[in-house]
Amino acid sequence: MGFVDKAKNAAEDAIGKAKEVVGDVTDNKDLEAEGKKDQGSAGAKKIGENVKDTFK
Repeated sequence: MGFVDKAKNAAEDAIGKAKEVVGDVTDNKDLEAEGKKDQGSAGAKKIGENVKDTFK
């Protein structure tokens, strides 16, 4: 994957972490869960990128 895709995934992970922290601080469990979901999605995409890079 290209640099742009990797940057988008890093941004998605950072946004997910921020949502998780804000949800924790404000006791908003839905926002906290959404942040964890975003981080998981970004992590899965990163694994996919690494697999593709390995087989290039």
